[in-house]
Amino acid sequence: MAKAEKSISPEEQAALEEQRRVEQTRERAKRQREQAQRASLWSRRDFMGRLSWGGFAVFAGVSLLAFVRSAFPRVLFTPPSTFKAGPPSDYTIGEVSEKYKQEHRVWIVRELDGFYALFAKCTHLGCTPRWLKVEEKFKCPCHGSGFRKSGINFEGPAPRPLERYRIALADDGQLLVDMSVKYRFERGDWEKPGAFLHVA
Repeated sequence: MAKAEKSISPEEQAALEEQRRVEQTRERAKRQREQAQRASLWSRRDFMGRLSWGGFAVFAGVSLLAFVRSAFPRVLFTPPSTFKAGPPSDYTIGEVSEKYKQEHRVWIVRELDGFYALFAKCTHLGCTPRWLKVEEKFKCPCHGSGFRKSGINFEGPAPRPLERYRIALADDGQLLVDMSVKYRFERGDWEKPGAFLHVA
């Protein structure tokens, strides 16, 4: 074998080395092409790895967002339950004032001997009735319930009269309506102090 190697001429040896070099160059080029193809396509391992890291990033982001959100608690600011409705002299006898209907959902009714405050909510399904001055009644636009000026129901599906709010005189002489206290006719509440404000 050693004799066979010695019998190779230098030209043959150079040709053989050149052939090896060419084959190695081809093999190197082939490997580079395969690596380039593998880099452009995701393998299952690459896909699962990226999916896992993506899931972790989403979880971490949501956790961070929840942590930051917990620093700002949700607080409901409720409006005050009482409001001043002006001095009694602002109201004429027999008048139903709709001045506070939009803001507080309240009618202030002035009678000969005093005041009462009606909650402007139909007792059927909670719609806001309208005051019909000519007919002297409250009429619900939803299902046709009718209420007299006193709040007593007399037509339609409303099961009971309108509710009243507590009304009193404040220290400065203005009418003070307390919406946290309601009076219901069917319970006999309208006879209680606060359901009607007697004014001389």
